[in-house]
Amino acid sequence: MFKPKFTITNCMTSAITQIERARGFLEAAQLSDDWVKDMSDEALIKEAHHTTHIEGTRLSLEDAERLWNGEEVDGADPEDTRELLNYRDAFDFVSDCLDYGDPITEVMIREIHRKLVNGVRGDKALPGSYRNVQNYVANASTGKVIYTPPSPAEVFNMMASLVGWLNNEEDVHPVLISGITQFQLVHIHPFVDGNGRTSRLLSTLCLYRSGYDFKRLFTISEYYDRDRPAFYKAIQNVRDQNMDLTGWLDYFVTGLETQMIEVKERGEKVIRRDVLVNKHNLNERQKVAIDFMQSHEKLQIQDFENLYPKTNRRTLQRDLKKMVDVGILMTQGSTHQLEYLLC
Repeated sequence: MFKPKFTITNCMTSAITQIERARGFLEAAQLSDDWVKDMSDEALIKEAHHTTHIEGTRLSLEDAERLWNGEEVDGADPEDTRELLNYRDAFDFVSDCLDYGDPITEVMIREIHRKLVNGVRGDKALPGSYRNVQNYVANASTGKVIYTPPSPAEVFNMMASLVGWLNNEEDVHPVLISGITQFQLVHIHPFVDGNGRTSRLLSTLCLYRSGYDFKRLFTISEYYDRDRPAFYKAIQNVRDQNMDLTGWLDYFVTGLETQMIEVKERGEKVIRRDVLVNKHNLNERQKVAIDFMQSHEKLQIQDFENLYPKTNRRTLQRDLKKMVDVGILMTQGSTHQLEYLLC
């Protein structure tokens, strides 16, 4: 049976405390259904982009958003596009599994993999099948082998052991179970290709099924993609430390904590905005202006015109003046360079 080795650190305890606070906030907060849907849709696109970008796709986030919405992007690599859109199929499958309350099985993991790599790179990744060849992990810059995974003959027993542990572990916090599972699947490297993407989606599934879906507003791969060398170093550190997962789990929970603090802050901002909108009977344009200032700190009339190019400037100025008059906004600068800021 798989028995992960790690020590609970102050870093883990502190991060999990913050994660639990964010979870509690999201469960109790009066967030509009429309906002939650918009933000969860945005998070899904970001996760699809970043998890594939880590593996070498060259799409920008803007291109990914356009492709996700069915638009054409000149010059986009068809393979990169397919990898991005495959994530949607895999995520839909995971969502269905959660709806039915299915336990995590090897069949489920193989199906996640099949959907992620189906039709990509000529199907050389053997979608949905464990590898029957020895593979290697090499440094992308030098080509030097940095890790040799277990032999193909060991994969079946190691995967069975991981899934058995995953479905029977009751003493480890669900957040840590998610991190351990992500590492162990990468360590086993059961597939010819697509192991990283599969491990990250499996990790997300572990969180969701334990009640840690956070309204599906987080995107853990964004944290990894911000500093990929640190991500790879955290994984390699486990092997350097004789398979002690402590360092990796410190990194994993810090990443999730960072994401959840960001989500909580966004939620607090939208609650503040909604309070102002309701209290002062603001219109949709004024609501959007507040959103803009919460993201960009200040707004000029030219910014407002870019948001509403078909609306008369005087109308937009009146919108802003009302918010100044009721004490929502303050101004700074000269008449021609006037800037609006939230009070």
